[in-house]
This record gives sequence, C-alpha cells and structure tokens, in this order.
Amino acid sequence: MPLASSVIVPYVSALRVYEPLAAFPEPERTHWARYARRGALPGPQDELRCSLADLLPTPPVAVPVHESGDAYVAEIDEVLVVCPWRTRLRGWLALEELDGQYPEPLLDAVLPPLVRHQAQADYERWRERNPDARPWIRSSVWHVPVRWFVLFGDEEREYVKASGDEAAVLRYRTPMVQARRRVARALRTLREHVGDGDEGPLVTGLVDVGRWLEEFHPRSLVELDYGGLAYVLGETHLAGDRSAADVAEGIGALRAGDADGAARAYSRLAERWRAVRDRQFAN
Repeated sequence: MPLASSVIVPYVSALRVYEPLAAFPEPERTHWARYARRGALPGPQDELRCSLADLLPTPPVAVPVHESGDAYVAEIDEVLVVCPWRTRLRGWLALEELDGQYPEPLLDAVLPPLVRHQAQADYERWRERNPDARPWIRSSVWHVPVRWFVLFGDEEREYVKASGDEAAVLRYRTPMVQARRRVARALRTLREHVGDGDEGPLVTGLVDVGRWLEEFHPRSLVELDYGGLAYVLGETHLAGDRSAADVAEGIGALRAGDADGAARAYSRLAERWRAVRDRQFAN
C-alpha cells in the first residue's frame, strides 16, 4: 500500500497483538515474511487514512470490499512478529458497536440503513466461512480504556519526544505471558475486594480482554499505542502520563487492603483522562 499524504488523522489509541510467523498458516506465513522485508512499511496514520477514505464516496463504503494485506511488524529477541490490520473484519465489528451509541438520524446520515444492512448480511455470510476469526487490533477514540493499562507495567513505558515533523510517541510493550498474568491477578484482586457479587464494568472489560488475549500465540507481543492521541496531547501531558503506574498502584493498594491508597490512584487516573475526554467537546 502506498504511503498516504502528511495530513494527520488524530484521536485514536490502539491495543495490538503481534504474533510470531509460526502462528500463521501457509500461505499467509510466507506472505508476512516477504512483507516484512519491504523497505517502507505503512504506519498507524496510513491505516486510519485508508479507513476514512472509504467514507467519502456516495454512498459510503461501510466496510472495505477486500481484506487488507498490510500489517504492523516488530522484532522481539530477533524473532519477527506481525500484527495484521484486518480492516475488513474490524469494520464489521465496529458497525455492530454503533447501534445505540449515536442518535439514529445522525447514524442514518453518515451510513444509510441500506448500506448498514448490506454490510451486516455480508458479515454473516463471511462469518459462516470464518467462525474462529478475531482481530489483532482493538481501537479506542479520545481515550485509552483503563482495562488496557492493567496489561502493562510502568517499566515498559516508552516515550519519545516530538522531533521535526514526527509526533511524540507514547506506548507500552510486554510479552503475552506477562499480560495474561497481570489480567489474572487484577481480576482476582478486584473480585475479592470490589465485587460484592456484582461484577462492575472494569471486571467485565478485563474478562473480555483476557479472553481475547487467550486467542493468540503465547510468544506474542502485546502493545498499547497512544497513537493519534499524541498529536492532541501536549508534551507536558505525555511526559507526565504514568497511567499504567497509577492502575498498578491502585490494584496493589486494594490487594493490601489500603482503600484510601486505591482511591488516590484512581483519582489521579480519572482526572487525567477526564481532561482528555473534555477536549472532544471543546469546539
């Protein structure tokens, strides 16, 4: 895929899983091995521009006609790992999540009912042929869900300041086994100290993330990328953002029976992300 223009598409963060080539069947394994040897590979902004471009025609294309052949590529201990975009599958899943999130007149104006119904019918036929398919990427607009931070430790935080035309980067990376271990420990703590028989949204969200992680190769890499949020958050905010540390501190305080310590950690986290979400409605 050719790299797109320099126009920035902001506001989206992502949780990604990179799997080793051994996790992919042939001929997909060979495809990704060759793909990784290409010179310039597209990045997150290219992925977003490609997705948004389908909304420009009339009528809009709700889901790409063909699945993307692009991916993110990384290396762990000299082992190549790949995170396929799978934009078609993610488009269908995103459409399912739209119901109830926006007023129906607004939704109809952006994606007419006929377009949505056709996309749903296409997805049902595709799902019959691919019952075990799952996305390698989860996205979030205007924030990073608290449950995502549970997967990471502050020592895994990578922050790179903006330089020239390059925006700042804030991300976390951890081995799959570590991410699964942290989810399991957090769930035990929350259920013991917060649950009272009624699982709240954080527990429910963690269960969902944990089940998703179990779908992948145990030697995978898990990445949380602030992505486009880095374009709208200032250097001061990014440099001081220790959200994973706050979440870990809060869970640790709960485990130790320190309710006040847990409340302080949560308050810092909530205030930080409330300020970010407020920017969504600033204009």
